[in-house]
Amino acid sequence: MAILRARDLMGTTVVTLPPDTPVRTIARLFADRGISAVAITDEAGALAGIVTESDLIRRLANEDDRPLAGWLVRLFDNPAAKADRYARSHGARARDVMSGNVVTVGPEETAAHVARLMEERRIRRVLVTEGGRLLGMVTRADLVRALLGPEEPAAHAATDETIRLELLRAMEREPWVDTTFIGVDVHDGVAAFHGFIGTPAVRQALRVLAENVPGVRRVEDNTRPFPRNMEV
Repeated sequence: MAILRARDLMGTTVVTLPPDTPVRTIARLFADRGISAVAITDEAGALAGIVTESDLIRRLANEDDRPLAGWLVRLFDNPAAKADRYARSHGARARDVMSGNVVTVGPEETAAHVARLMEERRIRRVLVTEGGRLLGMVTRADLVRALLGPEEPAAHAATDETIRLELLRAMEREPWVDTTFIGVDVHDGVAAFHGFIGTPAVRQALRVLAENVPGVRRVEDNTRPFPRNMEV
């Protein structure tokens, strides 16, 4: 299967606004256009930041200026952090509420790398740039659509024996499969496992492994738990 890259996934229609755009205008744009993020660019078109729905919700939450509870919290509260919270909750322009530390990738980065960035940074979108120029945006929804992939080729092209051999190769690649105790037969595309399996987790993983082998139409689990005198 071809490796998907950011250029294959990204949407190229990204709304860009200048840093002095009023926050109310951005909120209205989100509501009217059904979008959840806008890129902020300077006069030269260079990326300066991003404003998302989360930034606006965080701004609203920060307006709840209740005193911090506990002397320990007050003792270690950073004045700079207080100032940043104030600017975000009272600022009227995009430059005040935007996230300036924008996560970007190049167009050739793989979908797997983009997904890892989103998980590690706990973000919902990544901007795609090249030479400082904004090309597009990859969202979590784009990654989910990528999971669908292209239509699978007709399964009848693979014989039962071809499928069985591919299953065995896949099993041998996985450290959690002990092919000494687990075997598989294939008949009319139905993969039937037999032998002994130690845990339900291995049984589930084996089913998933088989379902990812092209040509497998269904999986039958005829395995049994290890007898006490065979436990390993």
